[in-house]
Amino acid sequence: MKPFSEEDKIYLLKKGISPEKAAKQIQTFQDGIPFVALSKAAVVGDGIIRLSVEQQQHLRQHYKDQRYNLSILKFIPASGAASRMFKDLFGFLKGYNPQVTPLKEFLNRPDKKAIKTFYEGLERFPFFDEISGSMSAKANTQGEMLYAFISAMLTEKGKNYGFYPKGLLPFHRYGNRTATPFVEHLKEGAAYGRAGATSHLHFTISPQHRDLFQKEEEYVTPGIAAATGCKFEIDYSYQKESTDTLAVTPENEPFRDRNGQLLFRPGGHGALLENLNDQEADLIFVKNIDNVVPDRDLEEITAWKEVLAGYLLKLQTKAFSFHRMLIDGTVDHDLLKRAHAFLETGLNVRFSDAYPGYSLEEQFAVLIDKLSRPIRVCGMVRNEGDPGGGPFWITDAMGNESLQIVESAQVDLQDQAQLQIFEKATHFNPVDLVCGVRDAFGKKLDLLQYVNSKQGFIASKTFEGRTLKALELPGLWNGGMAYWNTVFVEVPGSTFNPVKTVNDLLKAAHQS
Repeated sequence: MKPFSEEDKIYLLKKGISPEKAAKQIQTFQDGIPFVALSKAAVVGDGIIRLSVEQQQHLRQHYKDQRYNLSILKFIPASGAASRMFKDLFGFLKGYNPQVTPLKEFLNRPDKKAIKTFYEGLERFPFFDEISGSMSAKANTQGEMLYAFISAMLTEKGKNYGFYPKGLLPFHRYGNRTATPFVEHLKEGAAYGRAGATSHLHFTISPQHRDLFQKEEEYVTPGIAAATGCKFEIDYSYQKESTDTLAVTPENEPFRDRNGQLLFRPGGHGALLENLNDQEADLIFVKNIDNVVPDRDLEEITAWKEVLAGYLLKLQTKAFSFHRMLIDGTVDHDLLKRAHAFLETGLNVRFSDAYPGYSLEEQFAVLIDKLSRPIRVCGMVRNEGDPGGGPFWITDAMGNESLQIVESAQVDLQDQAQLQIFEKATHFNPVDLVCGVRDAFGKKLDLLQYVNSKQGFIASKTFEGRTLKALELPGLWNGGMAYWNTVFVEVPGSTFNPVKTVNDLLKAAHQS
C-alpha cells in the first residue's frame, strides 16, 4: 500500500482517525475476517438459564430493594431513518400506476403480498386517521386512494415518514391519540428504569433528527411525568465520525472518490460501543428503539426487566466479593478454588487446560482478570424464525471456549458441521440486555478493551458505479462484547415485539 499523503493525513485528523488506525483497517481487509467456530448451541441447562416463578419473584424484589442505591440508565440505539421499514411502500409508489392497472389485479401478484397486507389492514394502522385527514388529492378508484394515502404518508409533500427516525413514528393508538416508540420508552423508564424519582434515558440518534427528537421530548415529557410521577433526564449522542471505517478496492487499496479523497463508511451498530462507553451508570438497560409495547403489556415487560436486573446485581455481589477477597486477603488454594467455581458456574467462564498446572500467583492473575470484566445478563426468547443473532458456545483460535451472541453472517454455513450446530439453536437474541460496567471498587471499566476485533464484517458495496469492500465493526452485542462475562436467561416471547416493516404494526402485540 502506498503511504498516506499529507492531504490524506489532514482528512484523517479531521475525522479523528489516526493513520495507524486506518492502516490497521486495511490490514484487516488483507487478512480477512475468519468465521466464528461454533462449538455447540447454547440451550436451557447448558448456557441458558430458566428461572422458576419463585426465583423470578425473588430477583424482582432484590432489584427493587437495591435500585435506590444505584445510578440507572436506559440506553436506546435509535439511529437512522425508517426508510427500510417502508421499503415495499416505496416500491409501490415507484412501480404502480393507478391509471393503468386496477388495484385488485396488482395486489393479486405473488410478489405483492406485503402491499396487499398493508391495504387490507389500512384502517388498523395507528396513523390511519392522521394520514387520511391530511390527504388533499381526490381519488376515484381504490388504486388512486391507496397511492394517494402512501404518498401523503411517505413523501416530503405529505407527512414525510420516509425521512423520520423510527423512534418518532406513530406505533400505537390510544383512542384519538397515538404514541411513538420514544413515548413508550419513557413509560418504560418510569416503570423500571429509575432510581428514586428520576429516570435517565440516552438515545443514540442521527444529527439530522436532533430537532425532531427535542420537539417530541418537549411535547410529550410533561404529560408522562405528571402521569407517572417520574422526572426524566434525557440526552442524545451521535455515531462518532472516528468510528467510520475506510473503504478499499477489491485489491485492498484505499478507495478514493472522483476527487481523489479517501472514502469512509459508517461502522455499523458496533460503533455505538463508544457511545455506550461514554455513559456513567452502575446499571445500564440496552434495548432497541422499535421493541416496545402498548400500555396493557407494560407490566409484563417491567417484570422481566426487573428479573434480569436482579440477576445481574446478584452476580455482581458475588463477583465483587471474590475480587475484594483476592485483592485484600492472603492468596490461598481454597479461595482460588471457590472463585474459580463461581466464574465457571455463575458467569460461564471457561479456563484453559493448562490452568490447573499454574502456580498460585498465576492462577490469582487469571482470576483477577476474569473478575474484572463487565457483566451482561441477556434475555433470550424461543426461536420462532426471526432473523438475527442467537446464543452459542464458540471456540476461538487459541482453543478457548466462550458464550457469545452470534449472527448468521459470522458462521460458515457451507460447512455442514457448522450448519448443523447453527440449526440446533433453540433461542434468539432480542437485544434485551442489562449491563454492569464497574469493577468491585466502583471504577468504570473501559468497554473498548473487551472487543474482539476479529468479529467484524466485510461486505461488497458500490460507490459512484464502482465496487468496493466495506468494513463493519464488531456488532455492539456480538464481537463488541466478546470478552464480557455473559449470562443468558430465558424470557417469554411476549417481551420481543420489534417493528422491522410497517406491517409489523398490524400484529396483535401492537394493536391497542
